Amino acid sequence: MLDAWLFGNASELKPDVIQKQLDPILIEGEIIERAFKLIRDMFVFTNKRLILVDKQGVTGNKVEYHSLPYKSIIHFSIETAGNFDRDSELKLYITGGLMIEKELKKSIDIRSLQKSLAWYILK
Repeated sequence: MLDAWLFGNASELKPDVIQKQLDPILIEGEIIERAFKLIRDMFVFTNKRLILVDKQGVTGNKVEYHSLPYKSIIHFSIETAGNFDRDSELKLYITGGLMIEKELKKSIDIRSLQKSLAWYILK
């Protein structure tokens, strides 16, 4: 399940670096807004969709791309890190009953991420 795949901490990446890497799968006019890395895997927010990049196998040469149009995200929540909690949490509820849960490092601006999600989902 996708929520198990996304378990763990993520760090934020520079969008311009990921833009070049994902250029072969992006459509014309699609721009990467934010990107996060979890060990070898990534989740990438573009101006059109959420892309989950799942590197598989020992070498990571095999890659699976999950594409979630923002309209398929029906609900999301964030939880900020507290004094004794090291991580923030992001939960995405997808059409069909799927939930994606992600723990993010405290240093990531979860409120800014929430604002980006709200912008794309609510417009």
